[in-house]
Amino acid sequence: MADTKREIERKYEATDATRLPDLSRVAGVARAVPRGVTELDAVYYDTPGLRLAADSLTLRRRTGGADEGWHLKFPVATGIRDELHEPLGDTLPRSFAALLRSRLRHDEVTPLVRLLSSRDVQHLTDADGTLLAEVSVDTVLAERLAGKGSGTTATWTEIEVELADDGDPAFLDAVEKRLRKAGVRPSDASSKLARALAETTPVRKKKRETEDPHTAGDHVLAYVREQIRTIVERDPAVRRDLPDSVHKMRVATRRLRSAFKTYRTILDREVTDPVGAELKWLAGELGVDRDQEVLDERLTGRIDALPTTLALGPVRGRLQVWSAARRTGSRRRIIDVLDGKRYLDLLDTLDALAADPPLRPAASRAPGKALPRAVLKDYERLARRMDHALEHPPGPERDTAMHEARKAAKRARYAGEAARPALGRPAKRFAKRMKAVQSLLGDHQDSVVAREALRTLAVQAHAAGETTFTWGLLYGHEEATADRRERELPEVWARASDPVLRADLRQ
Repeated sequence: MADTKREIERKYEATDATRLPDLSRVAGVARAVPRGVTELDAVYYDTPGLRLAADSLTLRRRTGGADEGWHLKFPVATGIRDELHEPLGDTLPRSFAALLRSRLRHDEVTPLVRLLSSRDVQHLTDADGTLLAEVSVDTVLAERLAGKGSGTTATWTEIEVELADDGDPAFLDAVEKRLRKAGVRPSDASSKLARALAETTPVRKKKRETEDPHTAGDHVLAYVREQIRTIVERDPAVRRDLPDSVHKMRVATRRLRSAFKTYRTILDREVTDPVGAELKWLAGELGVDRDQEVLDERLTGRIDALPTTLALGPVRGRLQVWSAARRTGSRRRIIDVLDGKRYLDLLDTLDALAADPPLRPAASRAPGKALPRAVLKDYERLARRMDHALEHPPGPERDTAMHEARKAAKRARYAGEAARPALGRPAKRFAKRMKAVQSLLGDHQDSVVAREALRTLAVQAHAAGETTFTWGLLYGHEEATADRRERELPEVWARASDPVLRADLRQ
């Protein structure tokens, strides 16, 4: 596994004549310690179509400095990136190739730009000698190695201020205030690579600004492309096992599949149905780990809420063993899925669909006419399922009917959210009410799943000679939760089914 650090830095314009002000006068700084000059030689890699640069990803092989080796940077927010490091070698590290697979697909990375930097460094430390930030003045020579502008060079000088690990980002504000007083201004370039590409690319005619979406098809495609981007962007996070990454990727697959169904008058189902089937497969593979994670959190929370006098027997240990047994191999399976041909073929198919969408005649209609009609069809589907659920007395049949209604509520919610850019506040209000129904029904379904798990745990505990008191108590809590949700449902549904909501969508 590659070493990872969170890089928080700011860049500033400089010239050969620029002199740093005395940064020891920044609040909290006791000393500005010179660390000498280091010569850095970095080669940046990308595909011929600059797929990595398009997503603000940086892949480089650098010699010189304490951290020489391969570096891969993922943007987190403005001025914040996750930097992964692998030892120096002649070929792209396998871990990096895996993290980039959703972007690279069948392409190979090749040298794009070479940067030679002379880095003059000083450390800003507090009274205890603790590092607060590293400040460097970099004199850079960039050479374009491939693509348009190949052989072109550019030079510049810049200042970087990088926050120390676990430092307070507010400290960078104090440093910037001091730099601004000295006439130093923030750089327009987000990275050295971005600046190198900008300064070594031949001047081209400015592309015409993309027009705002004005047809129903424009709006639906914007939403579809957003979900495709999310799937691709979440891939490395899932591989790195980052918090909530599997959930976010899975939600994107569901949103996309739901959009294909909701807007079937706009996108041809003969094309989207097979894609939707593959998205369902992917969501299912991702869901094994996620569903267990949600269940674990719920049951652990239930145990934590109990008075210690009611937690009888090794309940925590039994829950952990049971959960571990159900998770065995699940993470490895997800990685195998992401490395597999079926998944990569799906990504290629999604790219092709986004580039050449299978639009139907309704796509050219005004969004105010086509989109409400599609959203309301999903609402009618939900209404039928709600009627079916509410007519059943409490019990297994009602549980099943409420679960089916939950899936319909989720689809109606996604439909409203997709239409929001076109329909504005009416779609926002509609989606919010659908989300309330979905959340209530989702909690009810979670209680159904939790009760089945608690029953299994109680059986295992009994077989091992342990008391089953706590498992029975938790089962009762879940029954009470389900009962409350069933009693709350008519009121929540009454608000969601208000005719005014649907009338506003048509205006």
